[in-house]
Amino acid sequence: MATKITADQIRHIYHHFKANQVHPGKWPAENPVELMLGAILVQNTTWTNVQKTLNNLRPVTGFDAEKILALSTEELQELIRPSGFFKNKSKAIQSSLQWFQDQNWDFDAIATRYGHHLRNELLKLHGVGQETADVYLVFIFHQVHFVADAYARRLFGYLTGTEFKTYQDLRKVVEIPDDFTAQDAEDLHGYIDDFGKLHKKPEDFDQSIFGGFDL
Repeated sequence: MATKITADQIRHIYHHFKANQVHPGKWPAENPVELMLGAILVQNTTWTNVQKTLNNLRPVTGFDAEKILALSTEELQELIRPSGFFKNKSKAIQSSLQWFQDQNWDFDAIATRYGHHLRNELLKLHGVGQETADVYLVFIFHQVHFVADAYARRLFGYLTGTEFKTYQDLRKVVEIPDDFTAQDAEDLHGYIDDFGKLHKKPEDFDQSIFGGFDL
């Protein structure tokens, strides 16, 4: 197991992406509610299925939290059925939306209230695991965190020769640069995911911008 991936190495990877890709991908969401929905719905499924679900929800709710919470559990489950695991995901959606609704969707106030304990508070919500919590932190609260998703684990596995089997395996060894901004954190995630969608096998990496890359 790699002892750590240093801040300098993360910065090196980030600038290599920046020099070789036109722009990082952005999380496809019109507002924080849609972003939360996507972060929950994508668990254990493909984005194609998530898009089908979002297309179901958009005309009915306009991604308005009150309208989603006003749906019966059965109505919500039917709308999100294309994403699979619809019973558990409906509870997760209701849990997250109600938590933010109870706090008036005031992200700055929430961040101030919980401080460094915010991630732990998010993890208490039904259906919010480590990856979803970090997505919330990066894209909703605009904090500097690293999303160690499957694309990231595959990329860093290739670069380090280490197999990162779980989210925490990678997350715990990554050091984020002190000078990274929230936008840098968002962009790094976008770069990694865009790259990961196109490069899935070792031979793909060998012929990519990271072929022969010296970490």
